[in-house]
Amino acid sequence: MTHAPSLRTAGTLGVLAVAALVTAGCAPTASDATEPSGASSSTVTVYTADGLNDGDESYYQQVFAAFTAETGIEVQVVEGGSGEVLQRVAQEKSNTQADILVTLPPFIQSADEDGLLVDYVPEGSQTVPADAKDADGAYTALLSNYIGFIRNTAELDEAPRTWDDLLDPAYQGLLQYSTPGIAGDGTAMLMLAREVLGDQESTEYFEKLQVNNVGPSDSTGQLAAKVDKGELLIANGDVQMNYAQSRAMPNLGIFFLEGTDGTPTTLSVPYYAGLVAGAPHEDAAKKLLDYLYTPEAQELATTAGGGFPARDDITPTGEAADALAEIMSGVTVLYPDWMDISENLDEYVQSWNTATGTL
Repeated sequence: MTHAPSLRTAGTLGVLAVAALVTAGCAPTASDATEPSGASSSTVTVYTADGLNDGDESYYQQVFAAFTAETGIEVQVVEGGSGEVLQRVAQEKSNTQADILVTLPPFIQSADEDGLLVDYVPEGSQTVPADAKDADGAYTALLSNYIGFIRNTAELDEAPRTWDDLLDPAYQGLLQYSTPGIAGDGTAMLMLAREVLGDQESTEYFEKLQVNNVGPSDSTGQLAAKVDKGELLIANGDVQMNYAQSRAMPNLGIFFLEGTDGTPTTLSVPYYAGLVAGAPHEDAAKKLLDYLYTPEAQELATTAGGGFPARDDITPTGEAADALAEIMSGVTVLYPDWMDISENLDEYVQSWNTATGTL
């Protein structure tokens, strides 16, 4: 890659069909999974990467219910893979339906480059580190997060340690990862492999790994249930989503593969939020963005979401915070140049496509 990422050691570090459309506080129905029609001035529509809306006690359910109780503004959620929700915003540019876009890098950077976002600096986001937000306010990290892998703990007593361990024939047909270029976590996993293994070496690696890989998956979130049930033994994921899922999936175990220094290594993949250009409910959307950076909402990132606050002045406490600190203890975190990745993503994905025969 053009730019080498910085390294830090974590101690207590405070997909093309749309999956669902739900109104905060309500269960999704079959009719919900179409268009965000009927939204009034007292409604905000959020297009989001999946992972924050799993279950009635999820981050979105809790934070949006609190926002609605305070303001009277309802929130509708459209979920999908990181690349899918970006694509939908782009397709609807002439008739914009989304007010806020929440997605992983490098898709949020691509949205900005394509003119799909407008600058807005949410109140309370001043304490989000400068390297976790756009200088002009086009997007700001909402939750900090880190990619990883999951295993079925009932079947695998010990987690694989190295990338080469995943090539073991014992995992043939029992390993799956989400598709780079479509899923945010799959894209980040590809970038991590490029950093750890090298550019050409990572291409050769994924060609070998394809023997074990079940096949493409538009959504990383869908893989956890398969691992929990034993349909898969290993899949990729991220800490926030998988920790939240593990509350209802007892057989999920989060792990990280070794980096070049022999220590478990991950990549920073924040959930970013941005105001969509031409948002039909811009004023209400700005109110929601402001609310998402309040101390109460940022604490919910951990207690409800299983993730990490983006604000560096918020330090959640309690069971979830302790568990997440333990998961991240001793893990090396890479902070890549996501703008550079965004500019070269087509090339990287094309190399992966060629290597894996998924053209």
